[in-house]
Amino acid sequence: MSVKFIGYIGFNNGSETQAAVRSRALDKEYVEAAARAQEEGGFDRVLIPFGSNSPESQIVAAHAAAITTRLGFLVAHRPGFTQPTVAARQLATLDQLSGGRVAVHIITGGADDEMARDGDTNSVKAERYARTDEYLTILRQEWTAAQPFDHQGRFYAVRGAFSAIKPDNLPVFFGGSSEEAIEVSGRHADVYALWGETLEAVQDTVRQVRRAAARHRRDPGFSLSLRPVIADTEEAAWKRAAEIEEQVRENRLAAGLPISGHRPPNAGSLRLLDTASSNRRDARLWTGVAALTGAAGNSTGLVGTPEQVADAMLDYYDVGIDHFLIRGFDPLGDSILYGRELLPLVRAKVAARDKVRLALAS
Repeated sequence: MSVKFIGYIGFNNGSETQAAVRSRALDKEYVEAAARAQEEGGFDRVLIPFGSNSPESQIVAAHAAAITTRLGFLVAHRPGFTQPTVAARQLATLDQLSGGRVAVHIITGGADDEMARDGDTNSVKAERYARTDEYLTILRQEWTAAQPFDHQGRFYAVRGAFSAIKPDNLPVFFGGSSEEAIEVSGRHADVYALWGETLEAVQDTVRQVRRAAARHRRDPGFSLSLRPVIADTEEAAWKRAAEIEEQVRENRLAAGLPISGHRPPNAGSLRLLDTASSNRRDARLWTGVAALTGAAGNSTGLVGTPEQVADAMLDYYDVGIDHFLIRGFDPLGDSILYGRELLPLVRAKVAARDKVRLALAS
């Protein structure tokens, strides 16, 4: 089993610990620098995020694809705001123009107030997953149908739908921890995406998704999201992690944001927040930022020397993780550091591990 690395391109070089240059909503120079740096660093793809008040992810991906030659793009996309037939053609067009370097990360929903900004004011969580299920069914039909097709469902009705443009290679990434999310993942996910939890929790989720996928004769990959903190020594790495926590705490207090008492609206964040009840879990899992932010998105990390963090990543590899989505708190600088110090090490360790397994199996 090979391992793939997914980086990250936001719209400004900012994070929970540092303010980006906000003179423009979109920092074109940063996007270009981040794309080139992560291509040179050996990342397989980069995630382009989605938000109800942020620049449009597909357009940013198209620009980044035009200035790179090998880097792939994981375009975050939220069903429900674009007709699935239109979205299918948009993504297939991007796939063709980029030379097959596009994947889509389906984000079913977010907080109710964020959904409302784009006009989704009445749906509930279970209904959103049902809508996503139907959306993805139509999306894949549009990508594969050799003849026009009709669809009459609960959320969508199309007649004579057909796309002249088809993707060459367009994997669907999907995440979500609720029962509804697991079922939709089993039907549609090429890669199921998890946040960084304990080895035990990750292994349990991998088993659940595999059972759901087996009912549809599918065998998805698995992606784990992490915020690695690496340094020359273990002591220096944990010191840096503590500094990051303090920066996040100060920034949230200055902005009037809570640092405790969080009640996230989704099952994934609730699970992650429970994990964050202890600052350190397993050997290297660090949850300090997750506790402060209410486990908002990718907020847990692995801490140590590059060798120690690589070994911890291999523990996840051993339970089924074959993609690692990693980003830092200094987005551009950390991506360069990961490309130089971490990615080659993990790839070498995975190759050695697989060689041993092959020898034992022969």
